[in-house]
Amino acid sequence: MRASDAVREVVWPATFTAAMAYLAWYLPKFFILTGIAAEAMSLRFSPAGIVDFAVAALALAALVMGVATIRPAPQEGQATGLFDRLSLFLGRVTMLLIVTLVCVMTYEVVLRYVFERPTLWANELSLWMAGLIFLLAGLYAMQQRSHIRIYLLYDLLPRGVQRACDSVSTLLIMVFAAMMIWGGFTEAYDKLLRWETFGTAFDPPIPATLKPLILLVIVMVAVQALINLVSDWHKGPEHHAVIDEAEVEDMVHELGERLKSGRG
Repeated sequence: MRASDAVREVVWPATFTAAMAYLAWYLPKFFILTGIAAEAMSLRFSPAGIVDFAVAALALAALVMGVATIRPAPQEGQATGLFDRLSLFLGRVTMLLIVTLVCVMTYEVVLRYVFERPTLWANELSLWMAGLIFLLAGLYAMQQRSHIRIYLLYDLLPRGVQRACDSVSTLLIMVFAAMMIWGGFTEAYDKLLRWETFGTAFDPPIPATLKPLILLVIVMVAVQALINLVSDWHKGPEHHAVIDEAEVEDMVHELGERLKSGRG
């Protein structure tokens, strides 16, 4: 892997993930600065300072650079717009979170069963990251059109009827997103401003962060579904085999290119 590829695929997503982890823990500092924080939050945190704003700027810079430089892998198709690139970048973040989650769980297993000294934070941190992975992976799956779909009847339909089916499914996704926002916004907003925590020794703000994020990602999935509909509108009839031959060919081609570069 070239140095530029390493920056694009690892450094920017890792920087963004680390900066957002800091902000997720110290977000109340910004609430205090704006005057919307609850009294209990003011007793626990101090107002945001230079370090906090520097980390926020770093997160924004990593996001902008990551989205600007992201390159789809051969099996990922094409990123046709800014939102596609954002979804791909968050997909890279999700991959890093999976690696981090495995490391945390391995660390906990070794301490618990080898040294008999379990941690107070590994279980809750694993739950927190698993929730983030579940949400962000859903957005990435939507961008890749890799969510579960049943093609038994869809492949038999003419392209015009396929477009109609795609339009109905996209409309249903958008209605679902609107209903979730309507029904869950007040609860998510209250948990965020109350900075509701998990109530354990580690006490991470899982409800305060995941509840609003659920609504945000649902909206992003709906937007991505609409973008997919527009992008795929002029494509030819779709037929899906049990094994995607085009994807297999792309993987073989990529493997061949890597072998050639390795010999070089």
